[in-house]
Amino acid sequence: MASSELPLLQDSDSELDQSLTTLENFLSLLGFCHYTYLRATLSWLAFFLFAVALPLFSIEFLRCAQCDKFEIETFELDILVSRAVAAAVSLLCVSRNLRKYGIRKALFVNRRHGHMAQFRKQYIHKIGVFYYLLTSWFGICFVLKASREIAQLMYLHHGPWWLSFILFFVRLFSWSYTTLVFLSGCALFHLVGNLQIIHFENYGKFLERDLDVSVYIEEHMNLAYELSKISHRFRIFLLLEFLIITASQIMALLQATENQGIINFINGGDFAVLSIVQLVGIVLCLNAAAKISHRAQSLGSIASRWHALVTCNSNDVPGSGILDNSGNAEVCPRAGSLSVNYSESDLESDYMSLPENVHMTSSTSSYNRRQAFVTYVQSNTGGFTIFGWVIDRILINTIFFTELSLVFFVLGKTITITIR
Repeated sequence: MASSELPLLQDSDSELDQSLTTLENFLSLLGFCHYTYLRATLSWLAFFLFAVALPLFSIEFLRCAQCDKFEIETFELDILVSRAVAAAVSLLCVSRNLRKYGIRKALFVNRRHGHMAQFRKQYIHKIGVFYYLLTSWFGICFVLKASREIAQLMYLHHGPWWLSFILFFVRLFSWSYTTLVFLSGCALFHLVGNLQIIHFENYGKFLERDLDVSVYIEEHMNLAYELSKISHRFRIFLLLEFLIITASQIMALLQATENQGIINFINGGDFAVLSIVQLVGIVLCLNAAAKISHRAQSLGSIASRWHALVTCNSNDVPGSGILDNSGNAEVCPRAGSLSVNYSESDLESDYMSLPENVHMTSSTSSYNRRQAFVTYVQSNTGGFTIFGWVIDRILINTIFFTELSLVFFVLGKTITITIR
């Protein structure tokens, strides 16, 4: 490497380290970094204070008000439980990964080769996307929540105004904390998926290098191994969040359909805000998992295309093209241009180079090695799995129709139409 390129690489390293440090500080502010027992204890104490104690205090205060006609107390406890449990799962799973692996290994930034010159800018960009998704969705939900709290403050005001304003800010702060904890965990999993997708998308450029087939197979095995580790570390998080959110939505549906009173924005607005927050979180997780699976499954077609281009341009085959039915020559495309618009890979081979006479000893041997490689990739598509279930479009469609059937079942048990 030229000496003039060293300062650029060092600047990129420092910029990436700064981005990771900023992200770690942000997660520490929310209580995710349980690097010591003291920090873990303080984090859980803060969680129980802000996510449980303060909301319970506000519910008790509202119960003392003259607001029976709004029936707010019938909804608040269920909303509190759903919001706190979802945030607790996010805090528990993410903090465990950070404590065990650190910020770099938890995000799978440390590659086996260690040369990430061309990945660094993409890493920094994806970290920026993490902040963008978190702030945008939190901002939208915050506006909805603040509007609901203002409406409740205006219509259910009792006692001194200063006490009502304190209660307003306490409820808004508690909601903001639990929502940020939940959405941060989901957005962090989305970030892990985006960072891993970078390497899958660069695998097409990696195939354009004049390397031995065994190198391509080993690199694919490394990608599959990284993907299996991501599945192992986050499957419990994704499964628990999905079950909690499903139970929460069914509970909200039962509360809304079985309630005999009037449901309006004041007493039922929190159900809408809770549903939006939870659906945003689970969509972020499913989107990242499905994108990883689709990128992994697309490697089979990329390898097949590479095999076809190399075969057509092989120097061992007489002629530069093939004849069609009319006798005209059809020139094969160049093997060095796979039509993949991905960023270039920085993976420099650390393997021992084979003797030069191995690659061109026989066209049949070379073809068979490439065919074996294509067969291997197509037979090991992989993807993000939850105990063997690959999250892709098929599974997401199955989940959607299962949830829709469950919703219709609940509606059929709670809503009746009387025909006179």
